[in-house]
Amino acid sequence: MREPVIRVEELVAGFEERVVLDRFSFDVYPGEIFVVLGGSGSGKSTLLKHMIGLYEPVAGRILVKGEDVATAQGEARRRILRRFGVMYQGGALFGSMTLLENVRLPLEELTDLPPEARDRVARAKLRLVLLEDAAGKLPGELSGGMRKRGAIARAMALDPEILFLDEPSAGLDPVASAGLDQLLLRLRDALGVTLVVVSHELPSIYTIADRALMIDSRTGRIAGIGPPAELRDGSTDPWVRRFFHREAVPMPELRP
Repeated sequence: MREPVIRVEELVAGFEERVVLDRFSFDVYPGEIFVVLGGSGSGKSTLLKHMIGLYEPVAGRILVKGEDVATAQGEARRRILRRFGVMYQGGALFGSMTLLENVRLPLEELTDLPPEARDRVARAKLRLVLLEDAAGKLPGELSGGMRKRGAIARAMALDPEILFLDEPSAGLDPVASAGLDQLLLRLRDALGVTLVVVSHELPSIYTIADRALMIDSRTGRIAGIGPPAELRDGSTDPWVRRFFHREAVPMPELRP
């Protein structure tokens, strides 16, 4: 049996008196693309932020290669954080820095590589996402899809085992979104990296996801988990069926 690279055990997440995620338990396996999906405000990004250690759980724990993200200290915490890279929603590139400088930044802050080596590594990451020719451009000179790819290159700067991506297709036109999906598949296949992707874009989910976890925003519980086609065709949960079949929630009758 495969050992998970990430294990979430009875996670409870919330703020003040409000529970957002209630008793989440699931595994993510090496080399898979695992998509977290749900409606707006369901807690998708909250789950991701707990998985990368930005938020501390109310209860439960998240293990990365057997080490607890929330309680690890010192060298153990640094070891966990070096295992993954993060692409935040919107890309979050620094607007006053060139694309090359953005990708090089993690290498400057977290390695002892000489400047020439940092440049070579950064250019290699840009080459992986087909942006080497744009290395000298500022983020404002790039299209939305290019900024997303640049953010992925920066997330890969330290050769992480796991990539976390928050809404990578949001705001992109269908052609750019499809191109980004193919890039993620190529990176997974070429590098063996594990991807955890927050998304609500159905075409992207069907294209890239090995498995998907659906959050029920009404209860804060997991509504379903499995391959997207199985959730679409086999789930008996009405919330899951509405999402995958794009069925509107019944609205009250309008009266003149």
